[in-house]
Amino acid sequence: MISENQRPVGSNFKARSEPAQILEGIELQNKNVIVTGGYSGIGLETTRALTNCGANVVVPARRRDIASKALDGIISNENIVEMDLADVSSVQNFVNNYIEGGLSLDLLINNAGVMACPEGRVGNGWERQFGVNQIGHFVLTKGLMELMAKSEGSRFVSLSSSAHSLTGILWDDIHFENTPYDKWVAYGQSKTASSLIAIEFDRLMKDKGVRGYSVHPGGIMTPLQRHLENEEMVALGWMKEDGSLSDMAAANFKTPEQGATTTLWAATNPKLDDIGGVFCENCDVAVLKEEVDESMKRYIGVADWAIDTDEATKLWETTEHMLK
Repeated sequence: MISENQRPVGSNFKARSEPAQILEGIELQNKNVIVTGGYSGIGLETTRALTNCGANVVVPARRRDIASKALDGIISNENIVEMDLADVSSVQNFVNNYIEGGLSLDLLINNAGVMACPEGRVGNGWERQFGVNQIGHFVLTKGLMELMAKSEGSRFVSLSSSAHSLTGILWDDIHFENTPYDKWVAYGQSKTASSLIAIEFDRLMKDKGVRGYSVHPGGIMTPLQRHLENEEMVALGWMKEDGSLSDMAAANFKTPEQGATTTLWAATNPKLDDIGGVFCENCDVAVLKEEVDESMKRYIGVADWAIDTDEATKLWETTEHMLK
């Protein structure tokens, strides 16, 4: 079943709205926030914008030294805490330490991820992109739910992607154990999962005054593309052979600051106070793909399988089983 709330709310913001516009009039003093991957690309801009509004932002980081340099002057070094999403024990240690530290949690933003990387295995033989983008974030999210329930009005934002349109969950072979590995299909599956985790989170938490949202940030050139050669980005239509942006990308891609705005909107906008369990893009709730012109279906709108409540519950339970 698909949420009846999956329709635009008329936010009055645009695809290229800037963080200052989204957060005008928003007060985040005394609010505690966790942003995974909050030291690179759109994650860095998310951290910067929330901090500028008074929030206390904690950034889990696999590369703490690099994070410290990137976040110098934005957040204190003590708010940069070691965590590796590919290592479940590392994630659980972060959860335990955060809870023991006594802070509340008003916003959890699962921003980190890997994209189209060579085949690899993490944890219990899990495919790397699913293991990092879904399982690692699942351990973090589930571990912090009870804490979030103590802060009424808290929100969870999970970053998906237009790549979710490539595939739903590959229930027969999630980890590519019996089928040839395809880095883009694997990424697409993990980004469908990134949407479904927010759908199920919202179902489980809305009666406690806590809501969940998934977000497609838009096309942005960030370190997320680090596994792609220029030739592949040329073939995808993102780059020219000389390494400059293609005409399409120049016309449609966002800056990292603009790429952070849908996350910021979902995390803070009062129009969503009574709405959750939806997929957002371009600073509004997204339309269904069936309503999008054929030429644009790859880029905008949300596929049914990424907001299906039955699929979301099944994925939550399947991920729990993988962790046993």
